[in-house]
Amino acid sequence: MSNLVFIDGAAGTTGLQVADRLASRADLEVLILDETARKQEAARRDAMQAADIAILCLPDEAARAAAQMAEGLSVRLIDASSAHRTAAGWVYGFAELEADRAAEIAAARLVSNPGCYPSGFLALARPLIRAGWLAPSASLNVPAVSGYSGGGKALIEKFESGKAPPAFAYATGLQHKHLPEMTQHCGLDTPPIFMPSVGDFAQGMLVHLPLHKSQFTRPVDASQLHALYAEAYQDQPLISVAGVGAADWLEDGFFAATALAGTDRLEIAVFANASEDQFWLCARLDNLGKGASGAAVQNLNLMLGLPVMAGLSV
Repeated sequence: MSNLVFIDGAAGTTGLQVADRLASRADLEVLILDETARKQEAARRDAMQAADIAILCLPDEAARAAAQMAEGLSVRLIDASSAHRTAAGWVYGFAELEADRAAEIAAARLVSNPGCYPSGFLALARPLIRAGWLAPSASLNVPAVSGYSGGGKALIEKFESGKAPPAFAYATGLQHKHLPEMTQHCGLDTPPIFMPSVGDFAQGMLVHLPLHKSQFTRPVDASQLHALYAEAYQDQPLISVAGVGAADWLEDGFFAATALAGTDRLEIAVFANASEDQFWLCARLDNLGKGASGAAVQNLNLMLGLPVMAGLSV
């Protein structure tokens, strides 16, 4: 018997990408409400009652309301919004973040999908905090750039109609909604300074973590940093560690934000200056892949005990 998956909010950018990844799955039955029914609370609750898992691809307030609607039902939830990423009772759905996280996701009823920027940041910073190479009191700066698809339909239309600038920074008040999950799930005492921006490309993302040697709690070099990440993500099919420095794997010497567009994986690179007293750690991913819909499908597979790579692309 196939598992029934209800996509609540299938008309949005994330929901459309989730549906696309599930469209050819013979092991699942996907339930998507039509234009009229998707706006009716009774129809949505009936869909939740019938489903094994509901994926909430909704704005934050609507996702909170949907989670309340599901109380008392047997349906399990994956919330792709930022509404529950630091909430008690929800498992944070970054399967590679901790050694036991995939098992926790598999057993959970409530899973919160990570944000796109936090996925890149946590992939870089959490192994350093966990190993004790950075202290929880570390003051971190996180510049990042995303494709415009992360801003949803309105921003997509603005870029594709030529009405948006080619690149811009935002959240200049240093209050981005991703900061709580970045701080909590990294194990930091204080939020990093997060500097997000958007470029004139649809999908892709770079997240940077620049560090001085003096910020580490122990002597380190680039090869040791690479080895730490290689060990942290060994046998993880969706996270790879590219290499150290400007090697042959760079694209004409560039670390391109769009290189993983259309995939569901994340890649880490380690750069350093000649004296190795300054380091530039980078993560790249598709903001709609490992940063959103791909992560939701990965969590779905874990929760249903299905092959983890089913429906995903590397």
